Amino acid sequence: ILAGCPGIAFADEGHGHGGSPGWTFDPLVTVPLAILLILFLIGRFRLAARSRVERKRPLLFLGGWLVLTLTLVSPLHQGGERSFTLHMIEHELIMLVATLLLAASHAGGVLAWGLPLPLRQVLGGGWKAPLASLWRRLTEPVTATVLQAVVMWAWHAPDLFNRTLESQGWHVAQHLSFVLSSLIFWAAMLDTRRSSYLLSAACLFLTSLVEGALGALMALSMSPWYAAYAAMGMSGIGLDPTSDQQLAGLIMWIPGGLVHGGAALALIYQWLKSSEDNGIPAG
Repeated sequence: ILAGCPGIAFADEGHGHGGSPGWTFDPLVTVPLAILLILFLIGRFRLAARSRVERKRPLLFLGGWLVLTLTLVSPLHQGGERSFTLHMIEHELIMLVATLLLAASHAGGVLAWGLPLPLRQVLGGGWKAPLASLWRRLTEPVTATVLQAVVMWAWHAPDLFNRTLESQGWHVAQHLSFVLSSLIFWAAMLDTRRSSYLLSAACLFLTSLVEGALGALMALSMSPWYAAYAAMGMSGIGLDPTSDQQLAGLIMWIPGGLVHGGAALALIYQWLKSSEDNGIPAG
C-alpha cells in the first residue's frame, strides 16, 4: 500500500481524505526528533573523546530513532487517518519496536552529555535526586505495567480516540503518551537488577493479556467503534469500517501478544540459566 504513496504533504493537509497519503513534516514532531538525534550524536562524540564507547548500544538507539521517525513522518502516519488498520500498525511500531530499541540502548547518559554544560550542571545538581527518584518509581515493574495499560485503554476509548482523528494536537499528545509510557515500560522490564526475572516476566504476560483483550474486543466487534472512521465509508486500504477495525484488532491482539509473550519467555530462560549458574533462584 505505502509503496505506491510517494506524495509529500504537510501535516495540516493530512486531515483531508482525498489523494494519496504523503509525508508529514509537523514541527511538533520533526523538531523534537531532530533535537533528540543531535543530542545523541554530540553526546557520543564527547564520550568517545574521553573513553572507549561500545558500538552495540548506539546502533540500538539509532535503530529505534529511525523506526520512530519513519513511523511518525512517513505516509503510514497520514494513512492511519484514513484506515484504523494502518493507525494500529503505527501504534504497534511505536510501542513494540521503536521504544524497545530505545530503552535497550540505555542512552540516557549519552543524551545528557549532548546537553550544553550549564544544563548538565543543573541536571547534575539539586534536580538530579528528585528526577532520579521519580524515574525509579515509574520504572518499578508493576507501576510501569499499570501505567502502560491505562494509557493504552484510555486512548482507545471512542471519545478520546475520535479527538485524535479530528485534531493534530490531540494526535501528537496520543503519540507522545504512547512513546513515554512504553519507554518507561520497556526500561522497567529490561532492568532486572532492581527486580526479579520472574516479576518482569509476569508483568509481560499480564501486558500481553491486557493488550490482547483490547485487540480481541475490536476484532470480534460487529460494529465500528470510532465515528470518524465509520463516516469515511471504505477505508484507505479498501475495507469497510467494521472489517478495517477487525483487522486492526487482530494486529493488536496477535503481534502484541507474541512480542510481550516472547520477551517474558526470554526472561524466564534467563532466570533458569541464572539459577543453574548460581544454584539459587535469580533475582
